[in-house]
Amino acid sequence: MASETKGNWWIWKVFWILLFITAFEVVLGIIKPSFLVETIFLGTKLLNHVFIILTVIKAAYIILEFMHLGHEKSSLKWTILLPAIILIPYLLFIVLTEGAYTYFKL
Repeated sequence: MASETKGNWWIWKVFWILLFITAFEVVLGIIKPSFLVETIFLGTKLLNHVFIILTVIKAAYIILEFMHLGHEKSSLKWTILLPAIILIPYLLFIVLTEGAYTYFKL
């Protein structure tokens, strides 16, 4: 039993980190601070950008932990994470700027 507890410590660490980030997102969604809701950036509220950034952070952490990349060389980590870190914000930029044209009066 003691060896099981020592072997499973990492899953609890992952659980608490992801729980904290998710709880922070939920609290932000419930409270909706006015400076995040009233500020528009790239056609959407700043609160949406905060959610996107936190979600990308959670996704990168999940990739590192559950694909067992956390203990690999730094070059392998960046080879896998960098395309996603570049591609996801780029695609979101395209979606947000093109979607903003719906509300623009020309």
